[in-house]
Amino acid sequence: MKTIGILGGMGPLATADLFRKIVILTDADSDNAHIPIIIDNNTEIPDRTDYIIKNGKDPTNHLIRSALRLEMMGADVIVMPCNTAHYFYNEIVKHIKIPFINMIVETAKEIKKIYPGIEKVGLLATEGTYKTGIYDKIFSNYDLELVKPDDNDQRFVTELIYSIKKGNYDIDLTNFKKVLNKIKNQNINALILGCTELPVAFQMFDIDEVYIDPTKILACSAIKYVGKKVKNA
Repeated sequence: MKTIGILGGMGPLATADLFRKIVILTDADSDNAHIPIIIDNNTEIPDRTDYIIKNGKDPTNHLIRSALRLEMMGADVIVMPCNTAHYFYNEIVKHIKIPFINMIVETAKEIKKIYPGIEKVGLLATEGTYKTGIYDKIFSNYDLELVKPDDNDQRFVTELIYSIKKGNYDIDLTNFKKVLNKIKNQNINALILGCTELPVAFQMFDIDEVYIDPTKILACSAIKYVGKKVKNA
């Protein structure tokens, strides 16, 4: 059976969320029917947004080393539960010989599949993801327009994301929920949780919204890639 390699640590909870979703979504009736998974929970990878926005430490070499470690340990395919880190995707793939599933591409394809004819989607993400335009570039290939929070509202999205990273779960979601309502009122058909901490937060705080979860989409794509069936799909 083929092995999945998870390039993780960005952050650890988001990494665990992807691992859990792969296990839960795999159609398996015993331990031995599940997919072998190797996780490199590399917490030494510098913050991606800090590098992009504030000229912080460059994470590129750390990401490449993690990918190479997974390849050397026997992974047949790599997945990376961090949206912002996909800014470095093209550089990473130059150094490995195994496939690397692109979460943002998979998300765009799944949205077009679920919502035929869709033109506009909302995106909640880090400032780094917005600045790099990684969603914009890929989604434009699928004729999808992105609706994002303005600079003032973005601070509440950032606050939630980094609260999860810090392990601070005692936060007031009032302003964040106002941001959600503003985006929903802009005639969108879908809302993307474009940071892997956000699906964790939505489940943790029981935020009752209809949304697209790129982590779940990535989990399903990885399961199918290694030849297994997705449960209830």
